[in-house]
Amino acid sequence: MKYNIEKSDQEWKEQLGDDRFHVLRQKGTERPHTGQYNLHYENGTYACGACGEALFESKAKFDAHCGWPSFDESIPGKVEYLTDVTYGMKRTEIVCANCGSHLGHVFDDGPSETGQRYCVNSLSIDFKE
Repeated sequence: MKYNIEKSDQEWKEQLGDDRFHVLRQKGTERPHTGQYNLHYENGTYACGACGEALFESKAKFDAHCGWPSFDESIPGKVEYLTDVTYGMKRTEIVCANCGSHLGHVFDDGPSETGQRYCVNSLSIDFKE
């Protein structure tokens, strides 16, 4: 796929460091209840940790008690949805539509009227007031 921002793995690794590179570029997952944004509820915007593109508004964030930051919707057009069939499951992976970085997965078990739960790695996002 072509994205607005494309870099080599080496360039991403130099920019992101080992942990963020593993999550954002190698589709890794941080351990539950360890991320800095899991229980973070300030007003602002959550942006892609790789390219800075705004992805989620704080008003969409909720505590899903799953150990990762959860949102019930993304900013329209900012997240791309891919089929993920790893680990013997069929899930919907979410990536930044601007640079293709892995964010997490979206599930149809959210508590709000959207019915969505975007389960996102803290390492894949930054918060902006």
